[in-house]
Amino acid sequence: MSSSHVSSHVSPVSTYLTVFGTLMVLTTATVAAAFVHIGAFNFPIAIGIAITKATVVVLFFMHVKYSSRLTKFVVVSCLFFLACLFGLTFTDYMSRGWFASPRGTTMAGTQVTVGATPARTAEAPAHEAPGGAGPAH
Repeated sequence: MSSSHVSSHVSPVSTYLTVFGTLMVLTTATVAAAFVHIGAFNFPIAIGIAITKATVVVLFFMHVKYSSRLTKFVVVSCLFFLACLFGLTFTDYMSRGWFASPRGTTMAGTQVTVGATPARTAEAPAHEAPGGAGPAH
């Protein structure tokens, strides 16, 4: 009988402990960054920490680091198409007309023309009844 052996990489426990420690440090950095006001840099720092944590998880817990070139190609392809999806969604979002109306609405597509007056309807004279039935007595 021939035995078929599937070769796979077995990581030592020290690798998992190092990855765990790295993730705990990055989680602490995430919480610390949430309480520190850095202005416009808050979002990029939070995204950078999140991407680093996701990369560590994909490389070590999903064993992509030790996988074949095809698996690495699939992971990179998925990230590329995800970036395309976010990029196209962002361009659609940014291309919409977000204008404030004099009445206070900020709905998408509400465009305000500066300097133009809205068309007014003719109002009934004060001496006529609202139904136009003649003078009110």
